[in-house]
Amino acid sequence: MPSVTQRINGVPSAGIKGVKQPRGGYVPPKMLTATPLGMGEEEIEDTDFSPALTGVAVDYLTRFMLGANPQDAFHISLMGAKKLEDATGIPAVEQALGYCSEITGLDVLSIKRACQLSGYDVCFRAGLMGYKPAESIDPDGAAISNIRLMVERSLKFFEEYGPVVLDAPTFEGGYTEIVSAGDGDFLTEDTLWDFKVSKKPPTNKHTLQALMYFLMGKHSIHDEFDSVENIGFYNPRLNTVYRMAVSDIAPEVIEEVESEVIGY
Repeated sequence: MPSVTQRINGVPSAGIKGVKQPRGGYVPPKMLTATPLGMGEEEIEDTDFSPALTGVAVDYLTRFMLGANPQDAFHISLMGAKKLEDATGIPAVEQALGYCSEITGLDVLSIKRACQLSGYDVCFRAGLMGYKPAESIDPDGAAISNIRLMVERSLKFFEEYGPVVLDAPTFEGGYTEIVSAGDGDFLTEDTLWDFKVSKKPPTNKHTLQALMYFLMGKHSIHDEFDSVENIGFYNPRLNTVYRMAVSDIAPEVIEEVESEVIGY
């Protein structure tokens, strides 16, 4: 059974079709209120380093800098390393734990190790075909500076919009036969937050993803979702907050997403 993102985007190789949204999307991005927090992309340096790895590293380093120990902050990466090791015999877990031990802050080595650890994520989330040997991941100086800046921005964001009550929320009790996996980024008292480091604002695929997380959270066993009323995005690259109240979404849209997309 697919994860939330696989349900939205589809997995052609597995015969899984993506969700066909109505014109504009179930939740048109124009419904989001955008709030810039200061300087944005003009402070980001040019680099060819992987945007996907950058996004994962920013997310997990933010969790670490908020107080999680490295093994908790990078737990998906460690699960990816275990999956790789089980399938190939490569001693990936030992290597990943070694990287974890060298993450101590936002210095150059810590950020490099975070990027290398992030390379294991694909093994858990998408499969081994997309894996690039972690030791070959070598962010340049611009990429390291960008990651440091985006984590620092994320910490300032949480000073205003936090505190975090749950990071990497999962949805036990809220999964279905149609959507059997998925985890969010951060939960504050009243908002489910998703982090994006794209050069562009959220799309209707992103808003559907956030709404699915919200609804699955409400169906889950986790009491932390009881007070959540909003979905939001923070893009530390653009240094902009995007947020909306779920109550602004038409009830018939909520019902259709629950029944046709998630499977309640």
